[in-house]
Amino acid sequence: MKEQNSQLIKQLGRVGVLFGGRSAEREISLRSGAAVVAALSELGVEHVAIDIGEHSIDHLQKAGIDRAFIALHGPGGEDGRIQAVLEYLDIPYTGSDVQASAIGMDKLRTKQLWRGIGVNTPDFAVLNEQSDWAGVLNTLGGDVMVKPAHEGSSIGMARVSSPGALKDAYVAAAKFDAVVIAERLITGAEYTVAILGERALPPIKLETDHTFYDYDAKYFADDTRYLCPCGLDETTEQQLQAQALQAFRSIGCRGWGRVDVMCDSNGVFQMLEVNTVPGMTDHSLVPMAAKATGLDFNALILAILSESLSQ
Repeated sequence: MKEQNSQLIKQLGRVGVLFGGRSAEREISLRSGAAVVAALSELGVEHVAIDIGEHSIDHLQKAGIDRAFIALHGPGGEDGRIQAVLEYLDIPYTGSDVQASAIGMDKLRTKQLWRGIGVNTPDFAVLNEQSDWAGVLNTLGGDVMVKPAHEGSSIGMARVSSPGALKDAYVAAAKFDAVVIAERLITGAEYTVAILGERALPPIKLETDHTFYDYDAKYFADDTRYLCPCGLDETTEQQLQAQALQAFRSIGCRGWGRVDVMCDSNGVFQMLEVNTVPGMTDHSLVPMAAKATGLDFNALILAILSESLSQ
């Protein structure tokens, strides 16, 4: 194994860890980037940390890197823009390509694509200032989740059940994004399925005492419960993995990522969204799922980087 890792590390060359950025998820990206840098240091991989901001193209050109580990979350780093820059500079990178990143970052386009090919996803409506708030609630069953279409980490999200609250939630979400959707509330069990290469890792069941799995529950709360094994029987767990992998691939995603899922009252798995650059902090889910398969954090980083060698 050490010999294999040594050969892989030589193939990887100098790795640029791209983190930070200017999105609302900057704080989480800084933590993800720091974790990746620490792993590369322990592994003996030559690397440089690059906080993406102004003059990022110039910084990338001067860094002299052979490939990039993208640890950027949110707009600017997860939506295809940095991926396009890297392709222009002929620098291989981790994760999904330009098109898949752009679609995956857009919850509305993702759901429209899934609906078109028969992937289960909750009913939804696009909101604007002239929306019939009571009508939207009635159509979507009376309880909804309001989401900015291009943000992650539950930023700008709210759970509402009255016309006035829906309007207020729209106004709040619109501060983060020009496109805001309302999604039928699914009240069943919540799962997340990490994808690594061509396989779906063991699903994790998420439990929180918060109103929903919000930003604080994801990154800071110590009472959020992560169940892996997730409690499903083997056949049902395999079905969940297969559906998540189909949802991931249907967008054109590659390398690694995560699919968030709810199980509705009829026992049907409903795909919520795809994360093409999931968090890599001490509260993050992909490392948890990888650990369940015997991959520690450092091995996971190498596995993600190895996927970039085929570009």
